[in-house]
Amino acid sequence: MDKKALRKLCLQQRKSLSEAEWKLKSDRLCHHLKAASMFQQAETILAYFSFRQEPDLSPLFNSEDNSNKQWGFPRCVDQSLVWHSWQPGEPLEKGAFGIPEPLANAPILSPEMVDLILVPAVACDLRGYRLGYGGGFYDRLLNDPKWSHKPTIGIVFEFARLPELPIDSWDKPLDAICTDYCLTNRVGGTETGFLE
Repeated sequence: MDKKALRKLCLQQRKSLSEAEWKLKSDRLCHHLKAASMFQQAETILAYFSFRQEPDLSPLFNSEDNSNKQWGFPRCVDQSLVWHSWQPGEPLEKGAFGIPEPLANAPILSPEMVDLILVPAVACDLRGYRLGYGGGFYDRLLNDPKWSHKPTIGIVFEFARLPELPIDSWDKPLDAICTDYCLTNRVGGTETGFLE
C-alpha cells in the first residue's frame, strides 16, 4: 500500500474513535510519556495541539506535575514551523490550517534551547519511521542540521503503529514511538508497557 492509501486508512480509523475512546487512549499515551526517561529528563519540550483527533497531549502541559517544563508549540510560517514558548493560560490564535498556535509575538525557541520533540504522525512503524499528513513540515524540520540531533518521540495510537511503512530518501527515523499501549525506543525495545 502506498503512503496516500495508508494515510487515508489510518485517518479514517482515527476519525472513527468515539470521544470516550479518544480520551482514554490519549490519557494512556500521556501516562507512558510521563514515565519515559526521555520525557522526565527534558526541560524544554516541543509539542502540538491535537487536530483531527490526534492523540491529545493536553494532560501533559496542563498537569501540575509538569509545571517545571517549558513548552514549545509551532506556528506555520511559509513552509516551515517556527517554535514559540507557550504555557497554559496564555492566548492562542487559529493558524492557517485551523490549528491553534501561540501568538506571533510569543518568545521564539531556538534549537539549542530544546531537549525533546514530540512529533505528531498519522502512523509510525517499528523502525521509527513516520507517516505525516503530506505537507513535509516535520520532514524539513527533522532534516535541518540545527534540529536533526534533537531526541524525537513519534506520537500515535497503537492501531497506527504498523510493521513497516513505505519510505522516501528524506524520511528520517524517530528515536522512539509512544502509543496508548507502550513507549518503544528504536534501539533497545520497550521502555514502558501497557496499563490495565
